[in-house]
Amino acid sequence: MAEGRRIVFAGTPTFAAVVLAHLLRRGEALVGVLTQPDRPAGRGRKLQASPVKMLASEAGLPILQPESSRAPETLDWLRQLAPDLLIVVAFGQILPQAMLDLPRLGAINVHASLLPAWRGAAPIARAIAAGDTETGICIMQMEAGLDSGPVLWTRTTPIFDTDTAATLHDRLAELGAEALGEALDRLWDGGLQAVPQDATRVSYAKKLRKEEARIDWAQSASVLDRQIRAFHPYPVAHTAFRGQNLRVWSASRGVGVGSPGTVIALHAEGPEIACGEGSLVLTRVQPAGKAQLSGADFVRGYRPMPGEVFA
Repeated sequence: MAEGRRIVFAGTPTFAAVVLAHLLRRGEALVGVLTQPDRPAGRGRKLQASPVKMLASEAGLPILQPESSRAPETLDWLRQLAPDLLIVVAFGQILPQAMLDLPRLGAINVHASLLPAWRGAAPIARAIAAGDTETGICIMQMEAGLDSGPVLWTRTTPIFDTDTAATLHDRLAELGAEALGEALDRLWDGGLQAVPQDATRVSYAKKLRKEEARIDWAQSASVLDRQIRAFHPYPVAHTAFRGQNLRVWSASRGVGVGSPGTVIALHAEGPEIACGEGSLVLTRVQPAGKAQLSGADFVRGYRPMPGEVFA
């Protein structure tokens, strides 16, 4: 184990597990892992370990799953491991200053936005919904504020017109793993420089709520297209058809015009719905209590008629 390079990793979801896997492949001196407690999941609501826990268990790493990072035993556990560096990736809890200060090199965070843009919980979805054409990864020195610490290393990637939050998530997870490796190479050699964030350019990526995923057909097709892609895979854009909820997983831009929410044409790809400006063809939907359907299967099975209204 390299002297002066002991790492404790804190993370929970798949994004964090991709980064942890990269650290393991690099042979970094990981001495412990913090992750969220097992949570009920699936229809049976059985307790499920986080992706990070599963990977750390396979690697034989010491694991702590605190209900609160502020509990005294959490800090005691960290102190016993004596890390030189704490790496945090979507851990899911706010870490107290005492934990950030304990490692010799402090704590660094892998954040999925180009800070100071989109600080907070949902930077990937918010960037797509806002119409951003570029995003990336920032390796940031952690401090008490919300994603406010100085940036140590940055990598960028375009946001394509076809990107969903799911596809961009996967690309950023891999980019985050690469960026962290590049940052660590420089950190161990003392070659990283911390650049303060520009406080005049801050924006916040608040947590996603199911209520905001309801489609307002009075909005333009461009806005709704971004919303549908931003909310895939969660919380999934939705509308009402014949009094029942209908999830909209994907759509493409149409060419027709009409009263917002009205079916204006039926295509091989699905029904075309008028928006406040422009229109959308629904290419993948999910009726309440049913499996996902292609837009074509929805047209064949439910037979929407021109003039019907999606509310």
